[in-house]
Amino acid sequence: MPAYPLLFEPIYKPKIWGGDRIFTHFGRPRVSTEPIGESWELADLEEDQSRVVNGPARGKTLGELVAEWGSDLIGHVELVDGRFPLLIKFLDAAESLSVQVHPTEAVARKIGGACRVKHEAWYILAAEPGSVIYHGLEPGVTQERFREAMLTGNVEGILRRVPVRPGDCYYLPSGTAHALGAGVLVAEVQTPSDVTYRTYDWGRVDPSTGRPRELHLDQAIECIDFDSPSPPPMQERTHIGTISTAVTRLVSCPSFTIERVRMSAGTRRDIPHAEPVVWMVLEGSGRVEWKGGSPLEFRKGNVLLLPAALEEGIVQIAEPTQWLEATVPVPSDLAGYDRPTPETSAPPPGPAFVPLNVSKADAGG
Repeated sequence: MPAYPLLFEPIYKPKIWGGDRIFTHFGRPRVSTEPIGESWELADLEEDQSRVVNGPARGKTLGELVAEWGSDLIGHVELVDGRFPLLIKFLDAAESLSVQVHPTEAVARKIGGACRVKHEAWYILAAEPGSVIYHGLEPGVTQERFREAMLTGNVEGILRRVPVRPGDCYYLPSGTAHALGAGVLVAEVQTPSDVTYRTYDWGRVDPSTGRPRELHLDQAIECIDFDSPSPPPMQERTHIGTISTAVTRLVSCPSFTIERVRMSAGTRRDIPHAEPVVWMVLEGSGRVEWKGGSPLEFRKGNVLLLPAALEEGIVQIAEPTQWLEATVPVPSDLAGYDRPTPETSAPPPGPAFVPLNVSKADAGG
């Protein structure tokens, strides 16, 4: 089976804080009367597996394709515990999410099993006026102050409030206390982990149990570095563009890179990737062509996985289109090799270098 562009069936997650904007924003049919907080678009986890909905691999899980296609799917990208290294979601916060923290490398190694480090990033798709996220701690917050605030609900001055608007993108490395505020719809790129330590839930009562949801304050505190300032919410952006195409780098970290790509109607471009790439289509429509198969049409709300071995891939844009492009950095072929030190790499003694446009007299020779 030649590698080809893949679409997957969304996995919808009812949440106490969810709504229905994942359906209304993307024009999807409503599949549940419950409030839906998350749509898992690409998942390779123990309990949740995305299934292909197009082409010869229809019905297969992402985990099965990782095993069967191997490097044709993942190229030189490193798996995470044998799993595809990204988890892709849409989140709809009709109400604020709980304040939470995700496991760090040290905590994940200590616990083991399905507890893996969890880095993530949020791209704001829609936000009601006055919407915020909570990202990290205010300067000077100690472990004792944080614990007291989470137990009493007096979080003012503890959590950093960040006003948001559509088009913003925020990086949340593991160990960062955070919460998605009410009225915000986001696209999320993260590492393949579903471990969350809840520290405060805004006094909510779960209607299914009549009791507050469980908190994990001790575990969360173990993940937070109170001696270092919280990371900045947004990374510096870089941008390149042509008449028909613009690419903006939003997030870059060791686990993933996120870029926003915009293309004008009628644009036709080669797909340059030699490694797997995920497209989260935000606006517009088009199609992907490749050698040996029928074109794959895509539109707003689709999430595509383009395998590493896609042959002669071309994207054809039907109307002004933009998508988030998520990739995983590939380890350098030079990793592990010794680098020259200043002492060993210094030039041998000899005549001073003279620029070609300067005479020896001008150079002091």
